[in-house]
Amino acid sequence: MRFGDEEGEEIAVDIKNKCFDKKKHNAQSTANSPESVSSSAELTLSSSESLQVIKAALQNYSSNNFPQGVLSVCLHIDVKEQQQNINVNLVMPFPCQGELEEIAANLTDTLAQSVVFNVQLKIDSVRGFSLKGSQQNIANIIAVASGKGGVGKSTTTVNLAYALIAEGAKVGILDADIYGPSVPTLIGLKGAKPRSTDGKLMTPLMAHGLHAMSIGFLVDENDATVWRGPMASGAFHQLLNETIWPELDYLLIDMPPGTGDIQLTLAQKVPVAAAVIVTTPQDIALDDAVKGITMFDKVQVPVLGLIENMSYHVCENCGHESHIFGQSGGVLMAQKKQIDLLGQLPLNIDIRQDADFGQSDIIENSAGEIASLYRRIARNITGQLFLQLDKRSPLTASIEETE
Repeated sequence: MRFGDEEGEEIAVDIKNKCFDKKKHNAQSTANSPESVSSSAELTLSSSESLQVIKAALQNYSSNNFPQGVLSVCLHIDVKEQQQNINVNLVMPFPCQGELEEIAANLTDTLAQSVVFNVQLKIDSVRGFSLKGSQQNIANIIAVASGKGGVGKSTTTVNLAYALIAEGAKVGILDADIYGPSVPTLIGLKGAKPRSTDGKLMTPLMAHGLHAMSIGFLVDENDATVWRGPMASGAFHQLLNETIWPELDYLLIDMPPGTGDIQLTLAQKVPVAAAVIVTTPQDIALDDAVKGITMFDKVQVPVLGLIENMSYHVCENCGHESHIFGQSGGVLMAQKKQIDLLGQLPLNIDIRQDADFGQSDIIENSAGEIASLYRRIARNITGQLFLQLDKRSPLTASIEETE
């Protein structure tokens, strides 16, 4: 069954009354007799009324990624009721499984029926391009950058990649840090070597569903990469174009730290759809983050927003939240530069340990607290990419013909 727009106001009013009566009756039962909580038999909505509640919830829901409701960006929706379950099948233009699961949980409580959202992704390119080794297999390239080193950019990039996979996307990562590649260690493939089927093009390595390529796979870890800027840029260009990337929704580029000639050259040569800046709340990091934003502005690459890493630390013993590197720096910076604060990540020993051992909490527990933070930020990144740049977005300006 597909949603239509014919439903009148009478059924909507009746549904509200039934829901109100249900809440009131349950409250009275709980107050008078805990063991006699009312059965939903008399208050259960009909099939058509339940579907109307679901439709209304999706229309009225509002968040940063759904400013005009879920249905305003949904490409297709189909609802099937099976015994006690209601399965809602949606085709969405960006990963949003985690956010929709929260809506489904609320609807399950409201309807006293299990509501399950099954999401299929249909992600389009916001910028057309073709690569030598993989033609048009990659939909969107997103650069993750920082104005300076030491802010946890590479760790954040890898965890965001795993978060997008947990949300249902097909993802790859390219390590652009020619002088200090860390992706092989972060994904647990230290010392691994890529294969080539024809002696010309390389096949990316795979780690927990993540397709990866790095200069670290080609150069011995004990060898220092002593290359001038043009050589480093050329090596990265080869890694991008001479890799047979499979079909990917997103390729994340772990950019080298800084805003020098190499970073500028990479930003100009790579067909990047948009960029994300990683910083810490510390003033010196924020100052350099501004330089990163300015660099992308110069090469006309949209900056989707700012991620504040090491934003706070929660004491394991007492739960006190400490702002070791300062407070609200990322918030104020995002407001000043008129970009989104995509999320704040804690200074957490588990994140550090996972990085050293080539693991990720998202792989082990995709519903855990840390994983949920990364998944929320990942959804914010891809959601804003769609809203700001995709021609299918309801926020994208359209040209109307006038007589």
